[in-house]
Amino acid sequence: MAEQLKRPIRADIVESNIVVFDREGARQLFSQGFYGKPLGIPKPKGADFDAPLILDLIEARYLVEKGLIEVYREDRPVSLEELTELGNELYARFRQLYPVYRDLRERGFVVTPGIKFGSDFAVYKYGPGIDHAPYIVQVKSEDEELSATEIVRAGRLATTVRKNFIIAVPEESGRIRYILFSWVKL
Repeated sequence: MAEQLKRPIRADIVESNIVVFDREGARQLFSQGFYGKPLGIPKPKGADFDAPLILDLIEARYLVEKGLIEVYREDRPVSLEELTELGNELYARFRQLYPVYRDLRERGFVVTPGIKFGSDFAVYKYGPGIDHAPYIVQVKSEDEELSATEIVRAGRLATTVRKNFIIAVPEESGRIRYILFSWVKL
């Protein structure tokens, strides 16, 4: 990991994304935890790139909370509360997704969007390009039912991509409950 940042890095709201235009700041953030995606570089090999960094609102919210970035809209700083409101406007499930993202990051995992696996998150022990994500995570609310069909679908998907499937349930208390499905070939 790179050395700790001395000051928060500026990021700007551009449509529904958060963009770090400062190339050095982009490299620092990426090297500190594989945050964001360098623009135009689908599979970066390390932080040796010269491009802006595109952050998802969920990870931007986390980075603001950690004091690593400051987000601006039209040269005006955006508060953590405003960023959360924007997340709630743009994501139907932001209130569910963010606590799970934060919890996984706090546990030392690298968390990326899991859209290519049909899930909410792909979770790495070390990071993309270093290891393959051993887990795919789907976030469910406490009152949501899980059908047998969904379990079978998740099992087939996880087996096909060689991942463990996790259902994460954020509880009202703030605790996150994780249910791991691991398929074994006998």
